Amino acid sequence: MSIKRFIATSDTIITNAYPEEKTSRATGSNMGLADSLEVFSIYGTTSSSVGFSQELSRVLVKFPTTTADDSIDSIQACRSAGTIPASGSVSFYLRMYNVAHADTLISPSAKFNIFAVSSSWEEGRGKDMDTYGDKTHNQVGANWINAASGSLWSKAGGDYHTGSANSSVMYSKTFSNGDEDIEVDISELVEQWIAGTKNNYGIGMFLTSSQEAYFSSSTGLDYTAANGGILHNPSGAATSYFTKKFSARSSEYFFQRPAIEARWNSATKDRRGEFYYSSSLATAAENLNTIYYYNYFRGRLRNIPSIGTGSIYLSIYSGSSDDSSPSGSALTLVSDGTYVSAASPTFVTGGYVSTGVYSASFAITAASTPLTTLYDVWLSGSTQYHTGTIKPKALDGSPVAPLTRYVSNITNFRKSYRNNEVARFRVYTRLKGWNPTIYTKAVATPEVNIVESGSYEIYRTIDDLKVVPFGTGSDLHTQMSIDASGSYFDFDMSMLEAGYMYGIRLSYYNESVGSWVEQPNKFKFRVED
Repeated sequence: MSIKRFIATSDTIITNAYPEEKTSRATGSNMGLADSLEVFSIYGTTSSSVGFSQELSRVLVKFPTTTADDSIDSIQACRSAGTIPASGSVSFYLRMYNVAHADTLISPSAKFNIFAVSSSWEEGRGKDMDTYGDKTHNQVGANWINAASGSLWSKAGGDYHTGSANSSVMYSKTFSNGDEDIEVDISELVEQWIAGTKNNYGIGMFLTSSQEAYFSSSTGLDYTAANGGILHNPSGAATSYFTKKFSARSSEYFFQRPAIEARWNSATKDRRGEFYYSSSLATAAENLNTIYYYNYFRGRLRNIPSIGTGSIYLSIYSGSSDDSSPSGSALTLVSDGTYVSAASPTFVTGGYVSTGVYSASFAITAASTPLTTLYDVWLSGSTQYHTGTIKPKALDGSPVAPLTRYVSNITNFRKSYRNNEVARFRVYTRLKGWNPTIYTKAVATPEVNIVESGSYEIYRTIDDLKVVPFGTGSDLHTQMSIDASGSYFDFDMSMLEAGYMYGIRLSYYNESVGSWVEQPNKFKFRVED
């Protein structure tokens, strides 16, 4: 599993806009239970002796980041449980989803600040986004003046972490059309929340200061002044940037709610089924083959008690006369100075990967008559834990640039899954056009062609909504793992809304053309409560 979503736990809108009667600003209004969130900057709806008005709306959103957020599924709790990896091995993205609306769409080139909120606030229970009739004033729920019941913002409009000391966690989003979703990498901010260097009060989203135009250069006063928390604007940007709306956490649309999305590359490359002898056609790093040992006890992965998370060792043997078991002395391996030392060239130093999983990397040169079977013996001291088999291959080039085509199947596929399970999908792949003889069909296991780089996509069949698009960018968060049986990936079904049909698409990277090629096979399943 290499993607997990954390849905917002609180969100609200704060505004200093004028209601329809234009007599006084709605700075005491709260919209904590509204099903959408809006940001706007409207200029010139009223005027006075100090100039024209600027009406603003800002969004506050909080996520279950730490265990202090009273969430058993917080980001911090998932990291402690090993569900998501350590800092530096995972990226966190803010996801906000556009809502179509009848108001004037926010102007192209509008730019949002996305800043960490620096003080505690309350969501509130208001809903009225039209007349701003749900007033909280000093009661429960944040508004333009108050952060919480009986607690003022230090500056009207909210308190945020700004300045050069916070530059690494001050984000922005510029809109080309105005109807885009938001997808911004906020990893550094999330890590600071987890580490406790910043309290998790969520993020605030609003137009930049020049587009809000809350500063009066002629008077030197800013939006902390009188007149409902914001001055009329005699000399700022005399323009409106209109309205941008996003789905709120109370939205009826399951996949449109605000979220932080954790992404990481969890793919493991177990070369047991695609093991090559060392060759001058490859680099030293490419000649290393990594194989894995999975220590299962009664169906569950368990650390080896005497090793725990420490080092494990590996020796490689040839077969006996009938090639059925290890025999003779351990083979001499290529000394790389990291995994195999020149002083002990028959031992590989392996290591801990995750609970019950260990790996070892080594290179071996083929003899004049290459062995058809190698035996890997996992050990520590005089104790042997496991013996496996490897069918090594000799690396060879090709006289032509191949255009490889595959047939794929998910061998353990089911028609339905529960929304509280993590499912593992095993993908069998063979070359298209493979035509075995009758003898081969009768005595051999099916040919498996291991795809070096494969990726998956999850979509909803009713409307082709890409719930988890192909993650083939820098994070590679939908890259599939490989082992001797082919490719596989794990998926957390809780990310899918129950009661719907979904599909899986596969894509394989074609080195010959330098791009990902989507495969024709699709696999459809239903998610149930």
